[in-house]
Amino acid sequence: MPEPPGRDACFALLEEAACAKNVIAHCKAVCACAEEYVARCSLADPDLVMQGALLHDIGRSRTHLIGHAQAGADLLREKGFPERLVRIVECHTGAGLTADECTLLGLLPRDCMPQTVEEKIVTHADNLLAGTTRETIDESIAWAIHLNRKTRHRIYRLANEVELLAQ
Repeated sequence: MPEPPGRDACFALLEEAACAKNVIAHCKAVCACAEEYVARCSLADPDLVMQGALLHDIGRSRTHLIGHAQAGADLLREKGFPERLVRIVECHTGAGLTADECTLLGLLPRDCMPQTVEEKIVTHADNLLAGTTRETIDESIAWAIHLNRKTRHRIYRLANEVELLAQ
């Protein structure tokens, strides 16, 4: 199993995977946002959040569709990274996907719901970034109008949970 990656190693992994520059810039922005939450939340592992935030979109090197989270998780699993890091990548879409939702979307039927504090922080931070532009959760949900009401509500509940953890 490889060593847990530091910041530079995460950037090297993104480049090795051939992620586009705009994807890497987005990952940096998500990391900065997530680190703001970690600074206020003593329950989270700062290194794990940094790694997960920087690598959350590594699957975009394979696809820009909804399956990028599973693709990224698979890539990291193939490289032998710890499951707690892999799960951050796998669960970061929206506010997560149930195994049934994955099946309906044509993905492998995996439970991709964020459970740990680190998974939730990275997912929430990703929801607050449109590219490299920080948004409010209300703006983010307004952009997600194409999602069903249940999913938008789940994103909002996750936001409230992370905001409470960071108080």
